[in-house]
Amino acid sequence: MGKVIYWMNTSIDGYIEDPDGGMDFMDPADDFRQAANDHVRRTAAFLFGRRLYEAMETPWTQDLGKEGAPAVEREFAQFYKETPRYVFSDTLQTVPDGLTIVRRKDAVSVVTRLKQEIDGNLQLGGPELAVSLLDLIDEFWVYAFPVIVGGGKPYLPVREKLRLRLVEHRSLASGTMFRRYVRP
Repeated sequence: MGKVIYWMNTSIDGYIEDPDGGMDFMDPADDFRQAANDHVRRTAAFLFGRRLYEAMETPWTQDLGKEGAPAVEREFAQFYKETPRYVFSDTLQTVPDGLTIVRRKDAVSVVTRLKQEIDGNLQLGGPELAVSLLDLIDEFWVYAFPVIVGGGKPYLPVREKLRLRLVEHRSLASGTMFRRYVRP
């Protein structure tokens, strides 16, 4: 049975984007890139909201997988391209080969089916998508970069309390902190 893991990178004050919608405050060091590769190596499928899909797709399928890019980025690009990707969107009409569009009305049933059919990690990304699938999320992963941005888009914009239990945490040499939570 698959496990849905919601993973987003944040500032230490909990934002995935700064007040201007930028993510350039996350300056990933090699230790983070290697940790990300280790996680992605074990990913059975990516489940993306439309905006995260748009931020990820071109860089990892075209730009960063090319010769001349750092080896750690080429490795991530290879894992990324080899992994089935689902984009949850009511506005996209077409996507490249290797991707599947899922409409909002079908999101819960598709993710429920994927959890039953796929043995492995289903890596979920995108805060609005995560809120809409909250009851299906098994783990919450946060890589917090050592910066405070003071506002922006939060990691998970829920309107209710959600108690979690910390099951793993570690600090990378670059100062980025990894935390993994499960439901109690």
